[in-house]
Order: sequence, then structure tokens, then C-alpha cells
Amino acid sequence: MKITKRLEMERAGISCELFPPKKEQELSNVREIVKEMARFAPSYMSVTYGASGGTDAFTVDLAKAVQEQNRIPALAHLTCVSSEKEKVRAMIAKMKEAGIENILALRGDLPQEADFPLPGQYHHAAELIADIKSQGDFCIGGACYPEGHPESKTKEEDLAHLKEKVDAGCDFLTTQMFFDNNVFFRFLYQAHGKGIAVPVVPGIMPVTHAKQIRRILSLSASVLPPRFQAIVDRFADRPAAMRQAGIAFATEQILDLFANGVSHVHLYTMNRPDVAGEIFRNLSEILEERQPSTSP
Repeated sequence: MKITKRLEMERAGISCELFPPKKEQELSNVREIVKEMARFAPSYMSVTYGASGGTDAFTVDLAKAVQEQNRIPALAHLTCVSSEKEKVRAMIAKMKEAGIENILALRGDLPQEADFPLPGQYHHAAELIADIKSQGDFCIGGACYPEGHPESKTKEEDLAHLKEKVDAGCDFLTTQMFFDNNVFFRFLYQAHGKGIAVPVVPGIMPVTHAKQIRRILSLSASVLPPRFQAIVDRFADRPAAMRQAGIAFATEQILDLFANGVSHVHLYTMNRPDVAGEIFRNLSEILEERQPSTSP
């Protein structure tokens, strides 16, 4: 099932993100994580491509297992920054052969040790999106940044690049994590003002230990609201309490989004079915509003 169709069907739904292992011998462990996640009946599962395509060998296999063995739609990530166009096109063909209908098209992080772009490489995600469109009837997702992409000089520049992705054929967008819902709603208003009318799925990350915060802030433009900073300051040195507080904060964020008209939320689960499970259970009655899916 295409993700856009799934989004149309739902009144309240949550999807989950998975990342493949770096080593083949760890693949069976991740397959077990997929099974555990599947028990919560997520709307779909997103399978990452790894930094610089580092886990691309397992992305298709894992996405295929999500669909065929667990009967849940899969969204396979595809990054292009460190790959020549021919390699990326071969991966698109492989996804098509595996029956994958949904692709999240990403530029990926710029390599520090090489000039970019090299001959035969993509410049931007918009080019990748157009190439995917030309190879089949895929449902294509893209990334967006409610607080602005770290490389963009202004919000106007960031929105202009986002509009290019949508015009190239992007069917829906998923946001970078954020911790203040007002940031998300303000971004929606700005995006609509630029003619960006595709569905935008908010991305939520449950922060369950303090070390995550330092990494999050180093990799993204996310800002911690005072309320969340107070939680970190109070519970950072108590792991069990920080875990509980982080899950409670994420649950409240999702509840507020649903209450204000959002029909779907994407959960950055970090391959933690225990954390995802608590959030699904916290919202079990609300998620019962979902219309049943007939097929993946």
C-alpha cells in the first residue's frame, strides 16, 4: 500500500523507523525487532539507508521482510550523496523488483573528505526524486526541517528548496524531530504559504537518556524548549526516571498533535520496541480510531 493512501485512511496513526545492522550476522536480531514492532500495528515501517549508504546492502532485504513477513507497508530510505547515479538507479530497480512501493528520497550528509558533487553524482534530493519518478510508479517521501535545514542561510531559502522537491514529484514529507509543537504548526503555515500542499508527517523522537540530547543538538537544528530542558536538568542523572519522563513527554507531544488535527505521527524509535510499545500503549484507545488496513 502506498503511504499517501495510508495517510488518507487514518484518523490517528503512528509509524516507526528502523535502521539495518552494519554486519550481516546481526540481521537476524533486527528481524526480531521488526516482529516486535509489528505487534503494535504501526501504519508503516521506515527502513533507513545508513550514513553515506553504509547499510544499503540490507535496506531492501529488511523492507521486503517488513512487507512480506509482517504484512506492514514499508518505506525504504534512499540516499544519493556518496553514490554515482548508475548505482542509485540500480538500487531503485532492486526496490521495484522487491515490490517496494514507497521510497524516502534523501540527499544524505555531505562527505567531509571529498569534493561534492563529483562527476556522475546527484546535487540535490530533487534530482533523486525526479529520477525515482522516471523509473516507476513509486510513492516518494522527502525530508523537511521545521526549524530550518542547518545548511540553509534563511528560512526562505530552505522553503524554496523544499518546494523544488515537491515540484519534482515528492508525494509527502516527514519532518526532522522537534520538541515544541508550535514550531511544527508554524512551519505548516509557512509551507502552505509557499504552495507546498502535500501531507506533512511530524517526526517525534522519545529522548530516554541524556546523552541523546547532546547528539541530537550536534546533528540538527532542533531547539529544546524550556519545559523539556527542565526535564533533562531534573532527571539526567537518574536513567530510569529520564526514560520515563522522555516517554511521557513524547506521548504528550503526540497527543497534542492528534488533538489539533494531525492524523499521523512518525516515531524515531532507534530500534527500541520497548520504548515504542509504551507509547503505543499510552495511546491505545486513541489509536483504536484507525480504520483497518486491507493489505500492505
